[in-house]
Amino acid sequence: MRYVSTRGGGAPLGFSDAVAQGIAGDGGLLVPEELPDLSAELDGLGGLAYPELCFQFLRRFADDIPGAELRELIARSYRRFERPEITPLVELDAGLRVLELFHGPTLAFKDIALQLMGNLYARQCSTRGATINVLGATSGDTGAAAIAALMGRPGVAIFILYPDGRVSPLQERQMACTGAGNVHALAVGGSFDAAQAVLKEILGDREFRERHRLAAVNSINIARVLAQCVYYLYAWLRLPREHRAGAEFVVPTGNFGNVLAGWMLRGMGVPLAGFRVATNQNDILYRLFTTGVYAVEKVRPSLAPSMDIQVASNLERFLYYGSGRDAGRVRAVMDDIRANGVHRFADFDRGSISASRCTDLEIPGIIRQVHLAYGYVVDPHTACAFKDIDTSRPNVVLATANPAKFPDTIRSAIGIEPTHPSLEALKSRPLERHKIVADARAIRGFIESHAV
Repeated sequence: MRYVSTRGGGAPLGFSDAVAQGIAGDGGLLVPEELPDLSAELDGLGGLAYPELCFQFLRRFADDIPGAELRELIARSYRRFERPEITPLVELDAGLRVLELFHGPTLAFKDIALQLMGNLYARQCSTRGATINVLGATSGDTGAAAIAALMGRPGVAIFILYPDGRVSPLQERQMACTGAGNVHALAVGGSFDAAQAVLKEILGDREFRERHRLAAVNSINIARVLAQCVYYLYAWLRLPREHRAGAEFVVPTGNFGNVLAGWMLRGMGVPLAGFRVATNQNDILYRLFTTGVYAVEKVRPSLAPSMDIQVASNLERFLYYGSGRDAGRVRAVMDDIRANGVHRFADFDRGSISASRCTDLEIPGIIRQVHLAYGYVVDPHTACAFKDIDTSRPNVVLATANPAKFPDTIRSAIGIEPTHPSLEALKSRPLERHKIVADARAIRGFIESHAV
């Protein structure tokens, strides 16, 4: 399998090089050159445990890793999850199920891909005999999951940028209370979008990237998206057969990577009926999928901070495949957005994706409503997905975080304060963070001083 840029530049890469490089040399995102057709294989995948299903899926994308080694690497990646199913599918009523994605080490869906990526990076250090410096920007959960996957690993340093004061206190503690010498939590002034823009600028500096052996953990890295395809396949295979053809997957998302994974799987011949993008009050994706206009606005901090995003990076991959792999069109759209902050699509193809939005005023009430109706507690991000549920069809809601990560919101909504031992242990540890401006020059300097 070869990986090419959404903007058409550069030579194709193999899987390991695509993971190591993270972003294409022309500033585009790396994507599989062709998506395989899985339709003839689905009947044989139904009874597989999650790690084996993951192997059977990824082996065609990671074909430069020997099969036995890849199988063991995947198995090792899922040994730290609290549930043997990894992503259990919970039935709330006959037509409503929740896909719980939060049973990993940091209690968020990002663990599912990042535990795997941690092992891929460790393999890279071993096989190439080189150190690696991992760079990421986070609106809350990605940073903690990446740190959990990489802290303490020899030959690896990790630098995580997050918007200062705009993640939940427990999310920050998961990043800044590890005590690991190879972890650098950088509290950046401004929004997540500002941090992500700096990350892209630094990764786009080829000389700097190669000199410091930089790698990316954000969902701009194609390994993240491919790993997330697996839980859609796992859930679809476990639906009653009579629900498979019509089930809508309802996905809380800000950077568009979570829903893109399911949409790409649909393009591989898995008949997922449709998707609904569930946004918070930072509703750029809702506006895009309802009006065809992508218009960047100011980020407003919310009760669902991991979705406080106005620049959805993975939209670029959606446009690439949706336009029939027209790299020229992708370049034109991205240039327009970068220059003007807006693009008006004359013929926007929604690709079986609808959208909804949920404000901070609505989130506590939805948490309360779900708890009263089903005895089930959802975090603020997942609550956004419960708005506008279409009861005329089967639904699978993706639950993206353990509610214990947002105790204040849950307590105010239903009078219950959820807890988890791993989070309680963080409360007594000192914060070790570095405040820094959202400036590529300043962050380059920090990396140069702390790189391995």
